[in-house]
Amino acid sequence: MNKKDTILLSALKLLTEKGVHNTPMSAIAKAAGTGMGTIYNYFPNKEILINEIYINIKENERSVFQAFDSTQPIKTQFEVYYTEIIDFYINNPMSFSFMEQLQASPIITEDSKMEGLKAVDSVLKLLEKGQQDRIIKGVEIDELLLFIGGAVLSYLRWYFNQTEVNKKSLYNQKQMVWDAIKE
Repeated sequence: MNKKDTILLSALKLLTEKGVHNTPMSAIAKAAGTGMGTIYNYFPNKEILINEIYINIKENERSVFQAFDSTQPIKTQFEVYYTEIIDFYINNPMSFSFMEQLQASPIITEDSKMEGLKAVDSVLKLLEKGQQDRIIKGVEIDELLLFIGGAVLSYLRWYFNQTEVNKKSLYNQKQMVWDAIKE
């Protein structure tokens, strides 16, 4: 792992444990085993560092869409997406914690948000195709994404606070979200 990646990983860990406002750059440098000059060579300020972590998580999130098969029925594609995005964050709990803290934060720049939208491009196309085929409600795509994202967020918050998870709970959530967005 190179120095920049070490800094990003150390920052992600500290930011999720201590919070954005309670994590100074000096603590990140110490955790990364580097000096302040090195950290500032890569990231002139904490906001730039946070935005880079955000973009990295969104780029990693793109791996979820490798399972997409656009020849499958719309419902099947949606079910695969929903399951895969949940699994992604279950397998990357620090990424979930980071995104939960900062998703709506003004620290995340418009440029970073636009870059992050690329991660859900396949879902946008899926929803648009579903609307064209009159399978998905004719609601604004942004509103559909907001609703689906809220369901994912709520499920994950619940999941991470359970001592034992009923295996059927994800299936139930997926079905309820599908029932809510289908025509």
